[in-house]
Amino acid sequence: QVQLVESGGGLVQTGGSLRLSCAASGRTFSTNTMGWFRRAPGQEREFVAAIRWNGSPYYADSVKGRFTISRDNAKSTVYLQMNNLKPEDTAIYYCAADPRRTLCSLSVASEYGYWGQGTQVTVSS
Repeated sequence: QVQLVESGGGLVQTGGSLRLSCAASGRTFSTNTMGWFRRAPGQEREFVAAIRWNGSPYYADSVKGRFTISRDNAKSTVYLQMNNLKPEDTAIYYCAADPRRTLCSLSVASEYGYWGQGTQVTVSS
């Protein structure tokens, strides 16, 4: 069992930056694959970024070049640095984890076994 807690969300102007954190506790060896997903009001959950056990990242096209995912295994924490934010980035952002080192697809939410509670990101026009 692993617990995931997101933090760092808030209100920011268009073009601004935020850094989200996801701290894992418990069976942290169950976090070989980590991901960020988001859900805008009235929309389906959408893949944002993922990072493998070896640090290799993978991004959705909509955030590539603006967002950076990283992990600090010593702190059992994954980060999402979000730069040049746009109003369409407004959503609840969720951290996800899975013990597998390889997934059928890094961008499919149902592949991940553990989820955090989410943190709100609001980007004003």
